[in-house]
Amino acid sequence: MLMQTHEARLKALREELKRRDLEGFIVPISDEHMSEYVGDYAQRLHWLTGFGGSAGFAAVTRDHAAIFVDGRYTVQVRDQVDESLFEYRSIPADTLGEWLIEKADKGAKIAYDSWLHTWSWVEALENVVGPKGIEMVPAASNPIDAVWADQPQPSGAAAMVHDDGLSGQSSAEKRAGIADWLSENDLDAVVVPALDSIAWLLNIRGADVAHTPVALSYVIAHSDGRAELFIAPDKMTPEVAQHLGNAVSVRGRDEFEAALGEFSGKRVSVDPDFGVVGIAQGLRAGGADFVFKRDPTILAKAIKNPAEQQGQRDAQERDGAAVSRFLRWLEETAPSGEVDELTAAAKLEGFRREHGDLRDTSFDTISAAAGHAALPHYKVDEDTNIPIPPGSIYLVDSGGQYPAGTTDITRTVWINSADGAAQPTAEMKDRFTRVLKGHIQIDQLIFPQGTNGGQIDALARQYLWEAGVDYAHGTGHGVGSFLGVHEGPQRIAKPSGGQAGTSQELFAGMICSNEPGYYKAGEYGIRIENLVLIVEQDIDGAEGRYLGFEPLTFVPLDRTLIEKGLLTEEEIAWVDSYHEKVRALIAPQLDGEDLAWLERHCAPL
Repeated sequence: MLMQTHEARLKALREELKRRDLEGFIVPISDEHMSEYVGDYAQRLHWLTGFGGSAGFAAVTRDHAAIFVDGRYTVQVRDQVDESLFEYRSIPADTLGEWLIEKADKGAKIAYDSWLHTWSWVEALENVVGPKGIEMVPAASNPIDAVWADQPQPSGAAAMVHDDGLSGQSSAEKRAGIADWLSENDLDAVVVPALDSIAWLLNIRGADVAHTPVALSYVIAHSDGRAELFIAPDKMTPEVAQHLGNAVSVRGRDEFEAALGEFSGKRVSVDPDFGVVGIAQGLRAGGADFVFKRDPTILAKAIKNPAEQQGQRDAQERDGAAVSRFLRWLEETAPSGEVDELTAAAKLEGFRREHGDLRDTSFDTISAAAGHAALPHYKVDEDTNIPIPPGSIYLVDSGGQYPAGTTDITRTVWINSADGAAQPTAEMKDRFTRVLKGHIQIDQLIFPQGTNGGQIDALARQYLWEAGVDYAHGTGHGVGSFLGVHEGPQRIAKPSGGQAGTSQELFAGMICSNEPGYYKAGEYGIRIENLVLIVEQDIDGAEGRYLGFEPLTFVPLDRTLIEKGLLTEEEIAWVDSYHEKVRALIAPQLDGEDLAWLERHCAPL
């Protein structure tokens, strides 16, 4: 029998826990690969609670339940989750360990799915609750799967070959690099569970996860350059098999767990951030000497080779034309008051598809009007959708997946009134211009080799700080090459507060976003985001190696929101130079009214 209400689903889960003699269960947003986006079959938290955000977890005992989210989802969780069923808890102020100590009895067994959590997560939690007599136990199987009658099956989409001309390096060359790394570290093999790492290593892609072109699989790479790919047989095609060649043996995905027991006496590496508890337990049970080391593909994947860099430029040019056409359409139609957030998002995707080769959006488009724009990670749906009010700010953060590259761009624009008389407030223009000044600081920065993202983040915030304001998210994240739109290990963010990646050294070839912002709760939000490529700088007399940023994203900025008097002559020159580059790259792809709009918006300040 299908359970339509979240109350019925919670009741069914509790009955299943009671049947298994368990006091509680932890429900994350996660899959077996610790992916950012997960397939429908793994959306257990959404099924149980109704929460549709991309980060958070629930804890359920026989008598209590809570949902834990961070500040990005404070509003969303209250809109989507019934407080009479799940109490709201805020991360990081509230912790799971403290909640369990408060709600669970001494001697209670709290279960977790060992294929949805990392070793360090379990270890840290056990250190907190163990001394209080609470036992964390791996569930024999996921209890939600036992009661979710209409749970979708994992995607059956076929894997596909990613052309070596776009990847810039063959899979054999990449596997040889991994083999060298294994030998240098006296290791026999490495388990690669992260889906984007597998896609990069084997030069394959898939359609199993929304927004990220990956195929559900595992890889074990060996020190002799061989690799084993564990993937459902119906995903394999003759083209993929031929592409992989004899050095990559293909086994069923359901054989992976047993294969972990084949390494008795061998030294095997697992990434601590992507290797779930089940992998470590399988290796240990089989007698392997396993160690936690960063997946050797991660840094190699982040440093784009010349072919990947050029592919990104090509994808950005196509994307820039589509976004520019959308902004012209929006400028002309939204003042009527008849355009809503969902319509705008669909229209933008339509323009991207018209320009060809779009395989997917790279994330759910943030189409945010008025007060919704003050929510940095707002996700529009049928329940939250509103008309875009004339005389207001509209923020759109979006991206596309193209075989040549992955895009991510945010533009904040003023929506005029039908009579053309509405004007942004002085505060809006002040905040937009301060965000722009910070964006320019990052774009123009030259820095020595050895610098990390945490060391440059403050440059983007300084003009906001002067006005006594700030923003709560990071300034930049890595981006994949027809892979994840959020790709590590690099990150530009405050070095405190647990922001992963801020200590990672920045290398030439890495791609980062540059996206400072400002958000006034309930009223409006501002973010300006371009992607940038880290490149070497040729400086006469330089003492050492220096790096800088090459802009990759080319779409006009909204001149209506710029307070020119706040810009220095150098900043004005930057805006004019940027718009000249936009015109040069995008104009050849446009004609008619689209071209006229672009020329008008790229005119000098």
